[in-house]
Amino acid sequence: RKQNLKDEIKRLEDSNEQNKEWKIKNLEKKDALGGINFDSVIVSDFEESLKSVFTSLLYTDVSPKRVYYITLNQWFDESFLKEESLQPIYFPSINKENYDKFINDYKKIYDVYPNQLSFLSYDLVGLVYYLIYQNNFEVDEKIFYKKNKFKGKVGIFEINKNKINHVLNFYKVENNEFKKIF
Repeated sequence: RKQNLKDEIKRLEDSNEQNKEWKIKNLEKKDALGGINFDSVIVSDFEESLKSVFTSLLYTDVSPKRVYYITLNQWFDESFLKEESLQPIYFPSINKENYDKFINDYKKIYDVYPNQLSFLSYDLVGLVYYLIYQNNFEVDEKIFYKKNKFKGKVGIFEINKNKINHVLNFYKVENNEFKKIF
C-alpha cells in the first residue's frame, strides 16, 4: 500500500491532470493508498505496547472498523474501555464473572489485590487434586493420560494424552464495555 501511494504520486507528477499539485499535496499527507487485503490483525502484546501498535495501525488506515483487532488475554484491562478509537478489540480470556468473584473473595480474605498467578494457581491446585482423586490417589504417568475434564474457577480444562487444554471464552471490548461472545 505504501508502494501504491508512491506510484500514484509519480503517476500524477508525470501527468497533465488538472489540480495535480493539489492532489499530490493531499496524497503526501497519507501513509498508504489502496485497499486492505486482510480481515484481521493479531497482535501478541500487552498494556501500553499493545495500545501503541494498534494506534499506529490507525495511521495506516487499518482501523478496527475495517479489520478485526485481535490480541491475547488482557485480563480485562479497563484502560481499553477508554480507548474508543481502538474498539472493538477481540481477545480470549477466562470467564469474567468468575474472575470478578475471585478478585472480590481474594481481597476480602487477604486485603490485597490478587495477581494473575494467584488466580491460575487456585485452579491448578484443584486440577491436581481432581486428577489424583480420579486416579485413586496414585500419582503416576496415567494421571494426565486419560481423557478427562475439570471445571475450575478460570474455566474448563480438558485433559487427554498428557496434554491439558484450557478452554477459554472470547470477549470483545466495544462501546466501553467487555462483551462475552462465547
